[in-house]
Amino acid sequence: MNGSLATNAALLDELLPALTGINDVRIVLCPSFPYLSQLSERLVDTGIGLGAQTLSQFPAGAYTGEVSATMLTDLGCHYVLVGHSERRQLFGERDADTAQKFAAAKSAGLVPVLCVGETLAERQAGQTEAVVAHQVQTVIDTLGIEALRDSVIAYEPVWAIGTGETATPGQAQAVHAFIRGLVAEQCAEIAKTLPLLYGGSVKADNAAELFAQPDVDGGLVGGASLDARAFIRICATLSGHSRSLA
Repeated sequence: MNGSLATNAALLDELLPALTGINDVRIVLCPSFPYLSQLSERLVDTGIGLGAQTLSQFPAGAYTGEVSATMLTDLGCHYVLVGHSERRQLFGERDADTAQKFAAAKSAGLVPVLCVGETLAERQAGQTEAVVAHQVQTVIDTLGIEALRDSVIAYEPVWAIGTGETATPGQAQAVHAFIRGLVAEQCAEIAKTLPLLYGGSVKADNAAELFAQPDVDGGLVGGASLDARAFIRICATLSGHSRSLA
């Protein structure tokens, strides 16, 4: 929950001239709801995608304060985060809720970015794979494996978000490889083309090592995206890999 009209404008003034020159990286900006229109206007003809940070699982109706998938498409969104760790941890969203939101996004033509990841306690208990598998499998069980086609999964270890801690490149690769293997058991074709992003305190200084891992296809960048120079460096690091960045 960051930004204002003024700070967004200043950030975009610095970002857009540099980012529009990076043609081999898929870049998506996901502002808070009130600023979607502002970014939608600024991103026209830049090749940079617009995404939202969450959505309602309901298509319409008496759900005060909620934002539907079709409202997001009206504002020019093509992507939406689903199941971000803060939605799960702070607002009690369950795996079943996430699956319903994933379904709502797909039905409206949005590309859902399914966020998965374990807490520190779960990692220390050796439950990382079980937790991540359940988060991914709930979507598959609800919607079928085909729902992951033209979608994105972001691994964001909860213990590495906003803490300054980062999974080592090896830790990130291990979980990404596990996710790809899980999907491959049900459809090798989808697994091969499914973008897997790492989202735990990605910074300009650690991006190169993370993106060098074979199953890390890009980053779900948090705090570093508010620093224009840092975000530009991260995007430039990914350039040449024909990969994705959210």
